[in-house]
Formats: sequence, C-alpha cells, structure tokens
Amino acid sequence: MLLPLDAWHRARGGRMVPFAGYEMPVQYEGIMAEHLWVRESAGLFDVSHMGQLFLSGEGLDAELEKLIPADVAGVAVGQQKYSLLLAENGGILDDLMFSRWPGGIYMVVNGACKWDDIAHLREHLPDAIEINHMDEHALLALQGPKAF
Repeated sequence: MLLPLDAWHRARGGRMVPFAGYEMPVQYEGIMAEHLWVRESAGLFDVSHMGQLFLSGEGLDAELEKLIPADVAGVAVGQQKYSLLLAENGGILDDLMFSRWPGGIYMVVNGACKWDDIAHLREHLPDAIEINHMDEHALLALQGPKAF
C-alpha cells in the first residue's frame, strides 16, 4: 500500500522500502547524516502507516477503560496519554497513544498490528461505540532534542 505522502517522498528522492505492507521512506541523503541530524536537532518522520482511529459514542470512556489500563475519563481535551491494549486475560497486545478531541478519542496504534488491534476493539467495544479508521490521513512525527 502507498502512504498518503508517497508522491511527495518519491519526488524528493526518498529511498522507499517495504514495511508492514507499505512502501516507507527510510532515507534521503544518507543514513548517518540523517541519524546525526535527528540526534542533535530534530527530524520529521512519516508514520502514516500507523493506525489512526477516532472513537466516539455513548459510554466511550468507561468501555475503553475495560480494554486499556488508563484513566480515560481523566484525560482533558488536548491531552494525550501512552497506554496499552490488553487481551481478555490482561496480557499486552500492543502499546498505543490516545488523546481527547472534541467529540471523542483519537488513538494511534502500531502499524504492524493495527488490523489485529482494530479487530480487538471492534470485538470488545459495544456497537454504540463508533470506530473510524482514518486510513487516508497522513501522520507526521517530529523527533529529536529540538522538536519542541
């Protein structure tokens, strides 16, 4: 599959490699130069392969708290938390990030297992909870000591 920004990466000489079913850019000018730049400054990464979900519906917070060990109800609009997606036996299926947006919860799960995570959420959340997989949206991550 192609990322939403695939043409942009290719037009700028991005070296594309397969990962989690996507063609992902791994470098542009050279791995060492880019590595050192991000370690000393900041770099922008296309992480659009990750699973972006928007969840909404009556009772969402309480239902999510059955699946992730976090105080979902205590997260204010604009705040984000790191948590885990749990199996029925309490084992860890995946890690994730979630934040409160007006009208619901925005969640990001790992790209390599997003389909399993989405299936788990659909299986364990009631039908009243809507899960919108935002698979046509790009997602960028600014990383490095000067990212703020």
